[in-house]
Amino acid sequence: MIRKATAADVESIAAAYTSLLQHEQQNGSHSNWQLDIYPTRSSAAAAVNQGEMFVLEHKGQIQASVVLNKSQAPEYAQMDWQYPAQPEQVLVVHTLCIAPALSGHGLASQMIDYAKTYAQEQNCRVIRLDTWAHNEPAKSLYQKHGFRIVGYAPAMLQGLIPEDLVFMEYQL
Repeated sequence: MIRKATAADVESIAAAYTSLLQHEQQNGSHSNWQLDIYPTRSSAAAAVNQGEMFVLEHKGQIQASVVLNKSQAPEYAQMDWQYPAQPEQVLVVHTLCIAPALSGHGLASQMIDYAKTYAQEQNCRVIRLDTWAHNEPAKSLYQKHGFRIVGYAPAMLQGLIPEDLVFMEYQL
């Protein structure tokens, strides 16, 4: 079941962030996220408080999380989007996370499919997202689900971490 997260889910979401980031420290990174900088318990709690965090729950266990909102970073304005839309017609996917112990079971695909359904319910015409330009698994996953690469741009994650981003979009 995929649902809006509640305050009771924050610790599980944060634990998945920590698990993923520790795994990346030990095994190489596919993200540009950094432990204790982003994502964190406080960023999860903020998204929950804003009603923007969604979780996939199975048998009482949080297996995946994602933030869905209409917040486009300033870098989005630099992109040559193929599918123009007003800001209120754009759903933005942020911080899709599956703990390493649960990867490889189609959970990310379920979350992407949910984002598509949720976007339609919100009367959106387009879904946009960005991810670290070197995150090949994420780029491949999104492309498998019909997203197209729009372009690349430098950015500062949380104003602290320099990164190169790839921007992608999907037309509903």
